[in-house]
Amino acid sequence: MKIQVIIGSVREGRTAIKVARWVQKGFEQLGLSTVQLKLVDLKEWDLPIFSGANPPMTGIYDQPKQQAWADHIAQGDAFIFISPEYNHGYSPALKNALDYLGKEWQGKPAAYISYGGTNGSRSIDQIRQVGTQLGLVDTNAVIEIRDIFSRNKTEDFEPNPFDEKNLKAAIDKLIKYVSA
Repeated sequence: MKIQVIIGSVREGRTAIKVARWVQKGFEQLGLSTVQLKLVDLKEWDLPIFSGANPPMTGIYDQPKQQAWADHIAQGDAFIFISPEYNHGYSPALKNALDYLGKEWQGKPAAYISYGGTNGSRSIDQIRQVGTQLGLVDTNAVIEIRDIFSRNKTEDFEPNPFDEKNLKAAIDKLIKYVSA
């Protein structure tokens, strides 16, 4: 089972990479031998704003980077999307990455993690709407990280017991959906 963690922020000094490492550590601590977890950093992918001639839902990818992204995403069995909340929405880099493709998302389970001014709740609401339209399976595995600004002062994300419990529950839900 291959789970991709999509790091949906490209800003300098971003928290999303710290949260992704925490997720990775959580998977490692559970010792899930059947799960291959891969961090997918949108900053490294550097996808230009989508400007292809064909709507992605057609499956006709006329840009080399679009085809490479499609090939990469097609390898995932499930996804965990991590995004900060920007102005009560989610990151434009993640929106662009989702909009790049069509069929590669369809039928695959998704979990969502966000943080920010409203603990990421509005960001998650919007990502879930778009994910549903793209055919992602909403597992209802959601983590809204509270007090991110006070817990983001070191190189590592500082989870609290509530975050740890939610991460385990989200992992369990995601694996259940993939295994079904």
